[in-house]
Amino acid sequence: MDLAAHVDDRSPRGIAATVARLVRGGDLRPGDRLPTVRGLAAELGVSPATVSGAWQALSAVGIVTSRGRAGTVVLPPPASWLPPRYRDLAGGAPARLDLSTGTPDPELLPQIGPALSRVAVQRPAADTGAYVASPVVPSLEILLRDSWPFAPQRVTVVDGALDAISRTLEQVAGYGSRVAVEDPGFPPLFDLLDQLGLERVPVTLDRQGMRPDELGKALDGGARVVVLQPRAHNPTGVSMTSTRARELAAVLRRHDALVVEDDHSGEIASARDVSLGALLPDRVVHVRSYSKSHGPDLRIAAVGGPAAVLDGLVARRMLGPGWTSRLLQHVLVDLLTDSAAIEAVAHARRVYFARRRALREVLATHDIALDPGDGINLWLPVHDERTALVRLEAAGIRVAPGTPFSADSPAGDHVRVTVGLLGSEVDDVGRALALAAGP
Repeated sequence: MDLAAHVDDRSPRGIAATVARLVRGGDLRPGDRLPTVRGLAAELGVSPATVSGAWQALSAVGIVTSRGRAGTVVLPPPASWLPPRYRDLAGGAPARLDLSTGTPDPELLPQIGPALSRVAVQRPAADTGAYVASPVVPSLEILLRDSWPFAPQRVTVVDGALDAISRTLEQVAGYGSRVAVEDPGFPPLFDLLDQLGLERVPVTLDRQGMRPDELGKALDGGARVVVLQPRAHNPTGVSMTSTRARELAAVLRRHDALVVEDDHSGEIASARDVSLGALLPDRVVHVRSYSKSHGPDLRIAAVGGPAAVLDGLVARRMLGPGWTSRLLQHVLVDLLTDSAAIEAVAHARRVYFARRRALREVLATHDIALDPGDGINLWLPVHDERTALVRLEAAGIRVAPGTPFSADSPAGDHVRVTVGLLGSEVDDVGRALALAAGP
């Protein structure tokens, strides 16, 4: 391959971005040897130090490795253990500003140290008689029931939102069953459905959430489970309105279907906590994650819904992990009741809202109008997805490609931008995004 012919930006960052893009696109494969530093430098008309800097950057993120006299070669994907769409999101060139992750700003999470200290004082030793005790500590169950958007028959906790969805689907959907999903939607959910042998049925969205007419078609076509995000939809930021919830409930009443709601943003979402469970309590499993609000490493999501589903879910967990660490549950109780932690989460919610609004305002000055939305992500339409990614890589900005979010064939080119990680560079980022989005 004539690598030099693919390089537009001859800076170390630009050369590294070109190689990373060629690796991700399959043009460069594991084991392929890159040109020598001096050889490529001569072809590009740059110093050997420039190419060497690019190679070092690629090596630092596990894309290539130096084998001495054998040269620099492409490594197998460092995230080959990830499912396909997760892998698509994880790949990419090194960047000075990574807005691709969909994760919260660590600076906005409540401090966990004080909570750990208080719990350690209150519970100096683990409970050795806990194997057949309730999987939810009583104080956490009370907090959950008091804040739930409807009155669930059962409440439990599991190891994150995707774990909750997976375990619910295992209870209610057999191999080959059809599941209605949002389009666009969350790529790891699509990976999960593939792993479970479930057929996804795409349902498009509008500004109020899932479209009732499209959901009706999916249910008429045999879907018996619906998975949706009630607010701060990833990637679009759409939140389900109360009116839309009533419209969807009317459609669901005509079919025998269960709804799984993934409230992944939880307490950092600015939109109201609207749930179909308030209208169909016996047919909705509501999942609330605490990863974005209180920290991904807590690995706690709450699940509430009908006993017919939750009892089976808890029983199956007893034959695996058994329960989610009760010590971590007590830490979460502390964070949910401590005034400093409560204010930290409220502050994060305000900051995320402001960052999203600020970026929208900058984009508006470049004639790109976007709906307000909610959450930490922004769904940006672009003229050509691949071109947009290349332009942003050249600017040192990494965003998520839009293609993995498609449940079916992509409806127009997009990229997802994690606005939750934006700081004072919002003007520069907005300008770069506008340039990348154009033809």
